Amino acid sequence: MIQVGNIFALLALLSWPLVAAILFKKLPLERALIWSILGAYMVLPQISAIDLPIVPALNKETIPNLTAFAICLGVWGKFPDLFPKGLLGKALLVMFIVSPAITVLTNLETIRFGIDRFGTLTLVDPNALELWGLPGLRIYDSVSALAQQVFLMLPFFLARVVLRSEEAIREVLFALIIAGALYALPMLWEVRFSPQLHTRIYGFFQHDFAQAMRNGGFRPFVFMPHGLWVAFFAFMCAMAAAAFLRDATRHESGKRMLILGGMFGLVVICKSMGALFFTLVFVPVVLLLKPRMHLAMAAVMAALVLTYPMLRGSGLIPTTQLVENIESFNPERAQSLDYRFTNEDRILDHVSEKPLFGWGGWGRFMVYDPATGESQSIVDGQWVITLGHYGWLGFIGMFGLMALPIFGLWWHARKPEAPPIPVAVSTLTLILAVNMVDMLPNATLIPFTWLMAGSLLGYAEALGATTRAARLARLQHSHSGVALGHMQTPERRESPQKPQRRTVL
Repeated sequence: MIQVGNIFALLALLSWPLVAAILFKKLPLERALIWSILGAYMVLPQISAIDLPIVPALNKETIPNLTAFAICLGVWGKFPDLFPKGLLGKALLVMFIVSPAITVLTNLETIRFGIDRFGTLTLVDPNALELWGLPGLRIYDSVSALAQQVFLMLPFFLARVVLRSEEAIREVLFALIIAGALYALPMLWEVRFSPQLHTRIYGFFQHDFAQAMRNGGFRPFVFMPHGLWVAFFAFMCAMAAAAFLRDATRHESGKRMLILGGMFGLVVICKSMGALFFTLVFVPVVLLLKPRMHLAMAAVMAALVLTYPMLRGSGLIPTTQLVENIESFNPERAQSLDYRFTNEDRILDHVSEKPLFGWGGWGRFMVYDPATGESQSIVDGQWVITLGHYGWLGFIGMFGLMALPIFGLWWHARKPEAPPIPVAVSTLTLILAVNMVDMLPNATLIPFTWLMAGSLLGYAEALGATTRAARLARLQHSHSGVALGHMQTPERRESPQKPQRRTVL
């Protein structure tokens, strides 16, 4: 019934709907939705899944999403509006959900390795093959692909309705601070004794243990996919603490500064240069710059991510120069970066054969030796995984939906009628934008990412409506003032004009 893990892994997955029901019963709706998604990400087992026919695997992503959606339907008593308000949002959503199903229909053929043809004679040496081939996708896989996309988007749909207010967004940041405090002890324990909690509780280690060792010690994994995911989680917690420090009164600032220092310490013990760099750059941005500047920076980062595949494919990004510059002070990291760029180039060349809809699942988007079937590529970035699986339409649909609230907030906030942007909103926007940037080297797309995107899209839609109403009221007031000025001075008349020569053209 379960793919990987012991009885505790199965019980954890099966019991989460009960945990979510208790959360929704005891907590306000906003807080319950946040913790039903964030809590599952923090404690449920990795890889473990209940695999049923046709439907996508039920795991730590799909089970909490489905449970939260079912409970919210029961609370509301009706089906919520799933589509964004604007035409662009609707188009991106349809593209994201439907493109994987079309990918299945364009990848029905089988991929074979080690085939030698001599005229009409075909020879295959199975002893020389590491992998005989890759199966073609089946028609009913399109149904599973559609369901998988919908399941992944459920936090986006719910957050757009439930978490669209400033108070709700502050709840999201407050939940991150509490989550960081709860994770501090197990993170410190694993740094000291090595990542063992997932193995001790669920019966297996969720990744390659060699990657848990870094700089003569260990970095924590806890119950997340990898130490890099834990590091980015710590970065999010530090950003949330910075936002609360920015809004603190004088007598609260000391306590909140200590909280920020603790969250920064969690980033340091994760031993991830990427997360540490993001923290050192963007925490001061939150503390020092204006919220509208936050939105402008987030929009620039989102635009960079959306255009990155085109820049890589066209050779406009100086990968060779980047590797040479890094090699001057860290040869090992330069070698790793060069290996990453080489693999991305191979995937881009392979995807160019099916650019619109990609190669689909079963590892078909990877590059293999045609003679032996040996894999010749390893990919880590979410952008190239999405591009390989679902092509350009899938990439634009996924990353466009994540970027939509960022661009929407920046666009509406720059107008003179827009109200001030709260620091909580601009900070969450920065977190989402940095998460998108982190998807270039890593696959750190999690359900909480979609929850942030949905929350910010709901706020952006409300901000757009407020801005349009304020502009309309200003125009009406201006026009009524002009009319009122004429009505108040009816006795003033212009002196008669002398008749002038008229011409007709």
